[in-house]
Amino acid sequence: MNGGRKKGKAIVVGGSIAGLSCAHALTLAGWDVVVVEKSNSPPSGSPTGAGVGLDPVSQKILRSWLRSPHLLHHSTLPLTIDQNQATDNEKNISWALTRDENFNFRAAHWADLHSLLYNALPPDIFLWDHLYLSFRISNDKSNVTVKAKTLQTGEVIEIVGDLLVAADGSLSSIRRNFLPELKLRYSGYCAWRGILDFSGNENSEAITGIKRAFPDLGKCLYFNLGNRTHSVLYELLNKKINWIWYVNQPEPELKGNSVTMKVSSDMIKKMHEEAEKIWVPELVRVMKETKEPFLNVIYDCDPLEQIFWDNVVLVGDAAHPTTPHGLRSTNMAILDAAVLGKCLEKWGVENLDSVLGEFQSIRLPVASKQVLHSRKMGRIKQGMVLSDRKPFDPRKATREEYPDLEQINMPFFGDVPSILE
Repeated sequence: MNGGRKKGKAIVVGGSIAGLSCAHALTLAGWDVVVVEKSNSPPSGSPTGAGVGLDPVSQKILRSWLRSPHLLHHSTLPLTIDQNQATDNEKNISWALTRDENFNFRAAHWADLHSLLYNALPPDIFLWDHLYLSFRISNDKSNVTVKAKTLQTGEVIEIVGDLLVAADGSLSSIRRNFLPELKLRYSGYCAWRGILDFSGNENSEAITGIKRAFPDLGKCLYFNLGNRTHSVLYELLNKKINWIWYVNQPEPELKGNSVTMKVSSDMIKKMHEEAEKIWVPELVRVMKETKEPFLNVIYDCDPLEQIFWDNVVLVGDAAHPTTPHGLRSTNMAILDAAVLGKCLEKWGVENLDSVLGEFQSIRLPVASKQVLHSRKMGRIKQGMVLSDRKPFDPRKATREEYPDLEQINMPFFGDVPSILE
């Protein structure tokens, strides 16, 4: 009991950033938490993965969850500048279209952020190596039971709780129970991604060249805009460079429950050849020297009309699959968790309908507008057709077009929900 209230128990399905964020927020709200995750252990070290940009609101929330708030600062690099620049490969030149020097994001490697969150939680709340199978809500709506299978032994277990939190990603199987007809929307492009680890090679030609071509690496989020394509470049802690290249193409066939494609050496070779036609040589060299680049198929979906049903709530990419162009996915997941925790703390387990109703009323309008704005940004930067304008050409861009490129013009940029203040 907590102040005369019954102590609630939440079952969180998904052990990624969204799931761990919910574990922190719900624990702080006085709830017991169990996290069900199919991976057999938390990620160790810094495997191939992606960089993420953390906005000031997320930074503040994360610091409140960590035992030592300074750990976030020491595990990330500043992104104080947001710069969009046009690129002309034939002339080997780039020029700035927009430059915001008050950006105040921080760059993290996904695995480093995951480790920060995981290490600040009790290890016994995790059920690693457990595959979520199904759930059922009791007739009186008083509890929810989750079935999961231990992958090593095949044993099926049941977990009973008051609340099921679906943090199982954009392809959420829990969401499918309520929205079986919902399909993700293919954006029209995929993203080549990679992280170049240059530790021990700080003075190599590739690194001296990229830092000469992009002099603000280490504090700048670079968007390079080409003809019907764009790329992203920024530095991560521990001498790593994160790059992304968006390529317009027909929707590829995916296998399994992942939006990441396996790539062959021939696909990588072809990617390098195409890069030489578009990007400055210094960026191409970084791409070529990156080990194990991978390909993400970019999806989102039209905003959902609701994100909770009885004792079940969607968070993160399960609630609002989004394209990456507004740097929203991780930040929305962290904010979802923080708001959900505060709503639970305010209303208590006895008033779950009020909890989830307020959570939805706070998060759904904001996330919906941000998903659609991110979609628009991606289509503009990829030179795709929009109903209200001709395709964007960075080489001929006018000042009237510049605001559509900047992160600061994302709806609700920097807003803090009153429940968190």
